[in-house]
Amino acid sequence: MALLDILTAERVAVSGPTERQVCDKPTALQRLARLLASGQSTVTAERILEVLAERERLQSTGVGGGVAVPHGSVDRLDQQVGALLVCPRPIPFDAIDGRPVDIVFSLIVPENETTLHLNTIAGISGLCRKSSFLRRVRTAKSSQDLWEWIKSVEESSGIG
Repeated sequence: MALLDILTAERVAVSGPTERQVCDKPTALQRLARLLASGQSTVTAERILEVLAERERLQSTGVGGGVAVPHGSVDRLDQQVGALLVCPRPIPFDAIDGRPVDIVFSLIVPENETTLHLNTIAGISGLCRKSSFLRRVRTAKSSQDLWEWIKSVEESSGIG
């Protein structure tokens, strides 16, 4: 899975004073919904938020190690879309290990694309088990810095 297939510069964010600090799970989901809605016109941020919030009600997507992967499927969506949110101050997320989360990688996929959904989640999970990837994401100084790093690594050899 190539991150450039699902991410754009507009959907990578480092939370902070210039981009409004994310302090809790509901705010993180709202920010992710806006990020996922940017650059595509078929699904609104409100609908995406409903899907992500419903998934969280079923079970937290906090997978441990400071990482969460909120995801879901949405009708009227043409292709899968991803967003990456980094919170320099970790937030409570009801993660499986009880630790707060500072990296939130979100994904929405077209409805009825179960295989695509599972394969992409597996790819993201694999990346999030790599300490070098997590370390670099956590030390990003800005959204632009993080995007430029992802883009350069993906274009040269790929992160995965």
